[in-house]
Amino acid sequence: GALLVSERIDREELCGALSPCSLSFEIVVENPLELYSGAVEIQDINDNDPVFPSSQARLEISESVAAGARFPLESAQDPDVGVNSLQTYQLSANPHFALDVQTRVDGSKYAELVLEKELDREEQRELHLVLTALDGGSPPRSAHVQIHIDVVDANDNAPVFNQSAYKASVRENTPSGTLVARISAYDLDDGPNGDIVYSFSSHTPAKVRELFVLDSATGELRVKGQLDYEETKLYEIYLQAKDKGAVPGMAHCKVLVEVVDVNDNAPEVTVTSVYSPVPEDAAPGTVVALLSVTDLDSHDNGLILVQVSDVNDNAPKSSQDSYDVYVLENNVPGIPILNVSATDPDLGRNAHLSYTLLQGDPTVGHIFSINRENGTLYLLSSLDHEYQVEFSMMVQVQDSGSPPLATNVSVSVFVTDLNDNAPTVLYPHPNTTATYTDVVAPGTPAGHMITKVVAVDVDAGYNAWISYTLLQATDPSLFSVGLHSGEIFTARQLREDEAPQHTLVILLKDHGEPTLSASATVSISVAEMVKEVFTDLTDMAPANDPRRHVTFYLILAVILVSAAFFITMLSVGIFKCYKWRQSKELFNSSRSTLYRTPGPFHHIDAVRGGFMPPNFYHQVYLTTDSRQSDLLCKKPFTSSPLGSRQSTMRNGEPGLYHQIVGTASRLPTPAE
Repeated sequence: GALLVSERIDREELCGALSPCSLSFEIVVENPLELYSGAVEIQDINDNDPVFPSSQARLEISESVAAGARFPLESAQDPDVGVNSLQTYQLSANPHFALDVQTRVDGSKYAELVLEKELDREEQRELHLVLTALDGGSPPRSAHVQIHIDVVDANDNAPVFNQSAYKASVRENTPSGTLVARISAYDLDDGPNGDIVYSFSSHTPAKVRELFVLDSATGELRVKGQLDYEETKLYEIYLQAKDKGAVPGMAHCKVLVEVVDVNDNAPEVTVTSVYSPVPEDAAPGTVVALLSVTDLDSHDNGLILVQVSDVNDNAPKSSQDSYDVYVLENNVPGIPILNVSATDPDLGRNAHLSYTLLQGDPTVGHIFSINRENGTLYLLSSLDHEYQVEFSMMVQVQDSGSPPLATNVSVSVFVTDLNDNAPTVLYPHPNTTATYTDVVAPGTPAGHMITKVVAVDVDAGYNAWISYTLLQATDPSLFSVGLHSGEIFTARQLREDEAPQHTLVILLKDHGEPTLSASATVSISVAEMVKEVFTDLTDMAPANDPRRHVTFYLILAVILVSAAFFITMLSVGIFKCYKWRQSKELFNSSRSTLYRTPGPFHHIDAVRGGFMPPNFYHQVYLTTDSRQSDLLCKKPFTSSPLGSRQSTMRNGEPGLYHQIVGTASRLPTPAE
């Protein structure tokens, strides 16, 4: 008699919303036969979620709606019954709306949105809310719907100008259509409520409307008529902005337009009185006429000037009459070295100056160039102090008047020496194949001068001061070198057992920066006197030489020629001595003009007999302090009856005119 369920029971399918839900049945019992009636109540379980008609809902609410307004929402459906049916609604948190859940007569629930705080579309254009429906099951089931609220605009904002007053200035001759100012206003509303139209205010004078035009859409204020500063200097224009709402909002602003004067009026001259004729003996300051001048323009445009036309009566004037420029040798070509500046008090073309180099020395034009417009002097090539020390030129500054006036400015360019030349050895000659050996006898005491290294440095001043150092020697203890003279001395007495041949290497350095150097090799033999050598050679001559007679005649011819030459030279010497005595007074008076450095001069024979080769003979003139002197010869010597001394200076090599370093104590006193 057990009652079983043959399939799954769905209460919502059998009974729907009816409650309670029951199924009736009859049971037949046989033996004895009996009929029983029964009923089964089907109880609900929470097996269904609440369901909204759609997943989203959209509402449009005007921002002008007052607080307290209600907006019903679509209800959710739950097929369950009783406590498992839809019980309540919940709303996501927001500042404007609250949720009011109502119960119908049949017990179903529905929800309404209640506006608690007024909406403002300018602050927030739309809102997004979430409505949740909950049943009473355990656990409760729920459903959600997205509520999208569009805030509909209301014309609750008037236009606003970004400036209450605008300022602009235009010239009185400004053509029509020129932009004067651009006004701008904004309206927070949307659609027609936010569309702005610009216009003149109702009380704007008709004269302003004739002179200016306003674009109603862009707010551009432009010139329409002809402005005149002399008529009106300032215009005060009132403009308004209005939206297109049903009840339009309105805003006002002011534009101040200043008219700028231009010089469009000529001066008017009124002659009040004229005194004519004027006596030729009238004193300066005598009034000859009374004039009045007026100009309708303002400021500088109304200023009356009496202009005196300029005449080219002023020559250019340089800030200096002459310039001295010092340039280091080996310069980079193309560098500017001087700017010749000049002024001219005239006006216009009469004051426009041009600079040119006068072509005196043709070499100047190849080495120097001047900018015609600004007077900048450029160096076109590299200079060499040893080639030329000084350049002199003349710069002509000329104006552009008619006739033009000019001024000449002298420019002297001095080439400053650099240490770019190493000392040059004159003796012993470094490039010759012949070997010169100086001979010194054994037993020679210490301090005896054997020979002398002669050198020259073509640089000037400190760069040409040469010092001599013994760099290498066969016996360093045997010889010494004068630091500034180059003289080679015996450092101790020579012994009989000394080495017969000695080679000395002398280092020559100048005192420039950087220091440049050279070297000289000197050979010294320790031997007996030369006559002993000649005696030995004579003894070694062959007894029977077939050419001895020829040799005899040749020697005789040489002796005769030498005697004739000696007699001739003696005659010339006597004649020169006679002439020299006659010109002695002239020599003494002109002596100070031949040399740059004043003071007594010493004549030094640069070659001592027996210590230099016969073909090397020069004479050098030095001051008493040759280490501090420069070239003694400032310019080439001209013909004068100075005798053999001047001839020696003129015929010597140019390098020997330079200083040869030595001490004054070693120089012999000149004999007049």
